[in-house]
Amino acid sequence: MNDRIVTVGVQVLPLCEDPYPVVDRAIAAIRATGIKHQVCPMETVLEGTLEACLAAARAAHDACFEGGVKRALTIIKISDGLDGSTIEDKMEKYR
Repeated sequence: MNDRIVTVGVQVLPLCEDPYPVVDRAIAAIRATGIKHQVCPMETVLEGTLEACLAAARAAHDACFEGGVKRALTIIKISDGLDGSTIEDKMEKYR
């Protein structure tokens, strides 16, 4: 099993009239996993093992349907490297 740390960008797009309450529900689902994350204006960035990040992304995606939508689109971006990938590494020079 690979325990290398990766960062994963997750953007849920509930296809409904008022998506914001559903997005809030998706973010709450990510928080409930306990994974390190950072909410940004266009996506939420996760940090952990690939397995944990994908599980959190799945929780966010499923939360859309639990919020009552009939269709949702979830975009996932994975940043990985042999030395790992962290939020801090990516943001350090901007802070």
